[in-house]
Amino acid sequence: MNRLKMWTDIQNGDVNALHDLHKRYFHPMCLFAFKSINDHQQVEHIVSDCFVKLWKNRKRITIKSSLESYLYQILRNSIIDYHRAKHDNTISFDQIPDIPDVTELNNEQRYAKLYAAISRLPEKRRQILELAIFESCTYQEIAEKLGITKNTVKTQMVRAYKFLKESLDPGDFFFFCFLKKY
Repeated sequence: MNRLKMWTDIQNGDVNALHDLHKRYFHPMCLFAFKSINDHQQVEHIVSDCFVKLWKNRKRITIKSSLESYLYQILRNSIIDYHRAKHDNTISFDQIPDIPDVTELNNEQRYAKLYAAISRLPEKRRQILELAIFESCTYQEIAEKLGITKNTVKTQMVRAYKFLKESLDPGDFFFFCFLKKY
């Protein structure tokens, strides 16, 4: 769905458009938030709350850049609020990641970097990752196809993600996470 149409539909009260937006951005936003809040449950709560804020204020919001940038700005502000509420004076604004500039994604270069990093994975790990990402197989389906346990698939996926996170710069890793979801 076109993002401009998606935003127009959300402003007009289309819950399905909000659901599509949530489905597209929830996981990447969680990864973004987890960089400064090391609590999965809290991160999911904060990210979900961003979508609630967007929905509640949809009639008053004027988006000047892009819907993605606006979502990430809500998230960044929510992260700051979270740390303030905890009276966490140890966090500085520099510790909160910059908002990814989704308008500058050079997909061709990012795909090249991604494939180069994936090709450096051990064969079995690469095969598992490719089945999960490019063929949208569930962990159970991968386990059955490869004759391994579901737990082995999970372990190999965690190791693959860790390797990619260490190998790719943050923007490229964000691109990978976004690609994975859609």
